[in-house]
Amino acid sequence: MLMKNTTPLQDVTDEGTPVSVKIRERLAQARKRFHANDNIAEFIEPGELESLLDEVEVKMQGVLDSLVIDTAGDHNTGNTARRVAKMYLNEVFNGRYVKAPSITEFPNAEHLNELMIVGPITVRSACSHHFCPVIGKIWIGVLPNEHTNVIGLSKYARLAEWVMGRPQIQEEAVVQLADLIMEKTQPDGLAIVMEASHYCMAWRGVKDMDSKMINSVMRGVFLKDSTLRREFLALIPR
Repeated sequence: MLMKNTTPLQDVTDEGTPVSVKIRERLAQARKRFHANDNIAEFIEPGELESLLDEVEVKMQGVLDSLVIDTAGDHNTGNTARRVAKMYLNEVFNGRYVKAPSITEFPNAEHLNELMIVGPITVRSACSHHFCPVIGKIWIGVLPNEHTNVIGLSKYARLAEWVMGRPQIQEEAVVQLADLIMEKTQPDGLAIVMEASHYCMAWRGVKDMDSKMINSVMRGVFLKDSTLRREFLALIPR
């Protein structure tokens, strides 16, 4: 007697499919890009990050094998594949896989409208080209208005950490952070300056340990008012 298969078709088709493929398919269906510095948290279902960690570990082990490293006999690299996978997903690139930090916003009850500067905020990232560390500092200048949402000082650091926790290009990272802060606070003006060391220059290539990159983004009145812009830049301790 033939038994009827009651297993849902979806379960059959999903069986054995890598979780990274499932996530990519959701992104493709939604027509969303997934560049190195994009956040894809809304396309990851509960429990899948743990499965993705296992998948990355297996593939990282393949990289170590291709580098001809005897991880079975070398006690120093025996668990390196797992450690690297956890580092990428849970720490260094965590800003790709988790939602934005919860930010409590308060009305500007006192109608504050003077320049406020937060920094230096230490930020850590990795360049998209070589996955080498990018480590630096950020200064944020805000000119609020009576309609601006006020957020705690530590929240600027949390937002910066979330944006920088992805493979980044410094110029794009600062723009992403500026867009996010403008959306959250709606100030009259926003200014951000970032100064960072790039280990793709210091650790490899020209091996220049002293070079730094400095860039800025100016929005609103900081873009239009050169006096305000100069005041902000002059107040940054260098």
